[in-house]
Amino acid sequence: MRPVGSKYLLEEPLGRGATGTVWRARQRETAGAEAAVAGHPGEAVAIKVLKEELAHDPDVVMRFLRERSVLLRLTHPNIVRTRDLVVEGDLLALVMDLIEGPDLFRYLRQNGPFTPVATALLTAQVADALAASHADGIVHRDLKPANVLLATGPSGEMHPMLTDFGIARLADSPGLTRTHEFVGTPAYVAPESAEGRPQTSAVDIYGCGILLYELVTGRPPFGGETALEVLQKHLSEEPRRPTTVPEPLWTVIEHCLRKSPDQRPSAVNLARGLRTVAAGVGVHATPAQAEAALGVAALLAPDPAPAPVPGTAGHGAGAAGGGDADPTQVLPTGASAYDPNAQTAFLPSGGGPGGPDHAGATRAMPPVPPGPPVQGDGQDGEHPWQTQMRAARDRNEQTQVQYLDPEDDPLRRRPQRRPAPHQQQPAPYAPPPQPQPQPRREPRRRQEPQPRRYAPPPPPAPAPRREPRPRSANPMRIPGLGCLKGCLFTIVVFVLAAWLVWEFTPVQSWIAEGKSFWQATTDGIGEVVDWFSQLGQASEQLPDTSDIEVPDPGTGGGQ
Repeated sequence: MRPVGSKYLLEEPLGRGATGTVWRARQRETAGAEAAVAGHPGEAVAIKVLKEELAHDPDVVMRFLRERSVLLRLTHPNIVRTRDLVVEGDLLALVMDLIEGPDLFRYLRQNGPFTPVATALLTAQVADALAASHADGIVHRDLKPANVLLATGPSGEMHPMLTDFGIARLADSPGLTRTHEFVGTPAYVAPESAEGRPQTSAVDIYGCGILLYELVTGRPPFGGETALEVLQKHLSEEPRRPTTVPEPLWTVIEHCLRKSPDQRPSAVNLARGLRTVAAGVGVHATPAQAEAALGVAALLAPDPAPAPVPGTAGHGAGAAGGGDADPTQVLPTGASAYDPNAQTAFLPSGGGPGGPDHAGATRAMPPVPPGPPVQGDGQDGEHPWQTQMRAARDRNEQTQVQYLDPEDDPLRRRPQRRPAPHQQQPAPYAPPPQPQPQPRREPRRRQEPQPRRYAPPPPPAPAPRREPRPRSANPMRIPGLGCLKGCLFTIVVFVLAAWLVWEFTPVQSWIAEGKSFWQATTDGIGEVVDWFSQLGQASEQLPDTSDIEVPDPGTGGGQ
């Protein structure tokens, strides 16, 4: 057991959340006048001990003390009452009523979804609690099934109790928001909270819409593998209507999950609409109740004056906000006063630190010449910079590649000779004609070489894809290794075939009765080796015939 302050004693943990741990505790003595509920010794209570990083943040401690009166006066039949707040060294704790019952998240996982009627009636009580808190200027900001406890009434009915009020306001301190985190759970966060926009009591209505969807289906409307994916769906996607949700209840869910907070109903109108739906979709509903349920959209009017969340973007500093999220204002250098609504000043064209003639000044556009606009190229009123831009674009155009006939290529075309002029033969007995002056040949003009233009080469045919060669177990490449493997494999096959013939045919009884295949093979190899040995010895014992004299046949040899 661990004491908390001088009046409470922790016994056992009941649950652990993102902001702290909930303990079952006992009251050691009667609380003083600073507590909302004095209690009596031995009474069981629930104490939520906040995390150490919250207790070490001075901003959280100041908010904790500042929110004391706000949290202690928040009472409603569907809200877990806060009895006392304890500040002891590095420990911050909230003393609350002990609710003997599971939370809604655990109940859903154990028993499955609710019926549409039970969903509407249970969420209507949660909306009543939100209406009371919004009227007192308190926004929950973390509405989810784990923060709804189910107490058992006198007749056995379930009574939802909303808890963790004010925890979001205490956790949303400047020291923690520097880590670029938002307060809430990604599956239940409103779009304006995910984007960092101004927040109002409409974030709790968005949480009610997700709560309705999860109670009737067993899962939230938006899911994903990462928190960023879930937040993106909250911002851009619309929920899909399940087949098990009746049309009046889906109308309420759709209005609560509007992306714009100004289009969501108030908590009071939401509770009234849910009770109308519960009466109209039940099995004992009258025709008038069913018709009223179908027209529930008329009851879901938005809140004309939603409760703002202090400290968020768009709301100034206040007693509870502290102005921690005010936008940063950057004052111009050398200015004595700053007017955020003043007109933006432009530098004069061509001006700079050194005046118009400064060498480093950049000219963004050539000046317009005086007089009427220049008429040219069939275009009226063309600005000079447009002409310059067109000329630069024409110069930078890429060379067009196309097919050129070789006969039209001046570098490949053969020179053509002109035929000699035809001379007429003189008539017979006619005087020879006078020589005609040769016409003066005009010098051939040199043809300007035309730019080469060739057709683009055809794309190469795709090479056939080679199948990857199976990797050999032996990475070394030895010449003749394949042949050696084949020979060894052949020898093994022959040995195996000989053994099969020896064992399953009468060859054994013909050659060596009573011997095994390996013994007979060894004896046979030994006999072959002995035969080769005897053959070698016989060749060594032959007489040397190099010293034998052969008689000459001419001598007669007969002496």
